[in-house]
Amino acid sequence: AKGAGMIAPDMATMLSFIATDAPIAAPVLQDLLSRGTAKTFNAVTVDSDTSTSDTLLMFATGTAARRGAPDITNAGDARLGAFRRALGKVLKSLALQVVRDGEGARKQVEVTVTGAKSARSAKRIALSIANSPLVKTAVAGEDANWGRVVMAIGKAGEPADRDLLSIWFGDIRLAHQGERDAAYSEEATSAYMKRDEIRIRADIGIGRGKAKVWTCDLTKEYVAINGDYRS
Repeated sequence: AKGAGMIAPDMATMLSFIATDAPIAAPVLQDLLSRGTAKTFNAVTVDSDTSTSDTLLMFATGTAARRGAPDITNAGDARLGAFRRALGKVLKSLALQVVRDGEGARKQVEVTVTGAKSARSAKRIALSIANSPLVKTAVAGEDANWGRVVMAIGKAGEPADRDLLSIWFGDIRLAHQGERDAAYSEEATSAYMKRDEIRIRADIGIGRGKAKVWTCDLTKEYVAINGDYRS
């Protein structure tokens, strides 16, 4: 996979190719790929900008049929289970490589939203957090600023109640029911924020919807790279 700028859901400036020797029909490949990208390539964002130039292709040469592998012509075929899981791992690995290679990026950020009204609502909230310049710069500055996470939840335009929110950075709960957690430790949180991989979790507290997306921090280098760029 190539590309580290204009990365947002619906893919981005990127070329990605996957090949298998399994004898799988094209319509089945398309179904597998569409389902797989929903939780991988279409769940990553570097700068919230979606490019017009992107390609993800999967090829099945069918050469494994010579070794007795059966033809797969139905997306519901039970024999696809292991292949589907393997494909999911490959897609996730490639998608996260794009995030880690974000322009000027130093930290990978995983954003998980639980307790939302629906899965769709959860993903919209997760992307609002992941795309927030204030959240991303806070991560770059190694500051667990949970107030900015609350802001990003609010601006998502999805059902939420400030007084029901709980927010974690890693395994450290910073906020509970809309207020700073009584057991909050500045020392432990500061130590956690120095890591290269950061996890942010927000529980909305109103439903069962959940979603997970990935992004990176927003650094001075990103501004320099794009400020100096000439078309």
